[in-house]
Amino acid sequence: MGLILAGLLAAFNGTFAGTLNAAQAYVINDIYLKYIKPDASNKQIRIMNYVIGLLMVAISIFFGFYAKNVNSVLQWLVSGLWGGYLAANVLKWYWWRFNGHGYFFGMLTGIAAALIFPVILPPLFPSIPSDIILLYFFPAFLIISLTGCIIGTYIAPPTKDEVLIDFYTKVRPWGFWKPIHEKVLAINPDFKKNTNFKRDMFNIFIGIIWQTALIAMPIFLVLKNFTYFGITVSIILVTSIILKFSWWDKLED
Repeated sequence: MGLILAGLLAAFNGTFAGTLNAAQAYVINDIYLKYIKPDASNKQIRIMNYVIGLLMVAISIFFGFYAKNVNSVLQWLVSGLWGGYLAANVLKWYWWRFNGHGYFFGMLTGIAAALIFPVILPPLFPSIPSDIILLYFFPAFLIISLTGCIIGTYIAPPTKDEVLIDFYTKVRPWGFWKPIHEKVLAINPDFKKNTNFKRDMFNIFIGIIWQTALIAMPIFLVLKNFTYFGITVSIILVTSIILKFSWWDKLED
């Protein structure tokens, strides 16, 4: 029990720190420095960073008081928020035309749907249990967010060529990058595109199994189900060896 508690606390601290730091960075860089005080000093930025951090924590605690239970929050995060979050964060890697406006409107429409649907859906579909109704409407969240991404992208001009070329050259993502790929070749004819799609997808598949086993292992240990605990440990060892040769050893600078 102590082991699983330590694991949960570590997971909470890691997730909390990363999420809070990301929220502070977004607000400071995208709002405060861009629109409110572009010439802010380091001291002013530091103070605002503390203020934004405390404000985010206070808002989070406030919403926490209104949460019915852990499952209701989890359903909202996995079904609603993730459905609205997914499209924007996939397109930013794999579509050259995608821009900041597309990301903003995709996230905005997705999060708005995740906030509104839990209120309006249960009365409209009383036959579906309210604690899992968001799971049924995950495709709707995804479509709404994707629509917002596309509309937002095309109401604004494309990102500057030099930015896209620099990103494509350094990251070499696979996806819909043909126009940028041709421009890179015009500058550097020796440039080689990423042709590791199959290997990357294989590593993702193995990585999902590896991560799932890591989550399941301590649960089986706490439940004292040593048979399944041993199976998950074996899966972790096998997948770790596979990832060592198919992913870790293949990493490039």
